[in-house]
Formats: sequence, C-alpha cells, structure tokens
Amino acid sequence: MSDADPMSSTPYEQLGGEAMVRRLCARFYALMDSLPAAAATRAVHPPSLARAEEKLVEYLTGWLGGPPLYTDKYGHPRLRMRHFVAPIGQAEVEGWLLCFHQAWGEIVPPSPLASTLLDRIDALGWHMLNKQEGA
Repeated sequence: MSDADPMSSTPYEQLGGEAMVRRLCARFYALMDSLPAAAATRAVHPPSLARAEEKLVEYLTGWLGGPPLYTDKYGHPRLRMRHFVAPIGQAEVEGWLLCFHQAWGEIVPPSPLASTLLDRIDALGWHMLNKQEGA
C-alpha cells in the first residue's frame, strides 16, 4: 500500500497533515475575530488568540491521527473540564461551530471522511456547553 492509500493512512495524513491543520486553525480564528455571529464566542477568549490557535493546532493534530502534540504537552485533553473557566452557552457553541464549519468548508475538500469528522466536531462543540440560558 502507498502512503496515499486511504486504508492505511490517518485522517490527518489524508486531509493534508500539518499544513492543512495550521491553515484551518488560522482561518477559524480569523473568522472568530471578524464574524458578528461569533461575537459571543470571541468574548470568552483573551484579546490575543495566538495561544488558543496553537492549542487547537496541537489538539486537532492528535485528534485527526497525527502526532499527539497536545497530550504530550498537557496530558489528557479533558476538554469540557478545561473549558469550565469560560461560560459556554448556546450562542458561544453556535458561534464556534459557525467559524469551524466555514473554515472547514474553505480548507478541507468535501469527502465522506470530511463529513464524518465534521459531524464529530459538531458533537464535540455541543459537549462543551456549560451554561444554562438565562443563568
């Protein structure tokens, strides 16, 4: 089997590896900074998005089957627990997913794999919900 064989490579390799993940994350955070519909999401982040962008690069790299950059640095992701410092309600999740979907659609070519992964991202985004509306 060749390195390009989808049966032997990871989603990370199939989708373009480090270059793709870095482009995706850069575009994601650029959208978060510019889309009015992502204002609630942007508001729970610090003024500089550089650290968040690098952490997302590290996380997605491992999540997609590439090198375990995030876990090597920080241990188990425990994403929901790590995000309890930020109030994440419906508006924050929807803004995050809006940015992710748009960046994904611009960077990742359509495929059954891309659709499956995006469905998993949607589930992950909603899993971060930690604030009841009106609370």
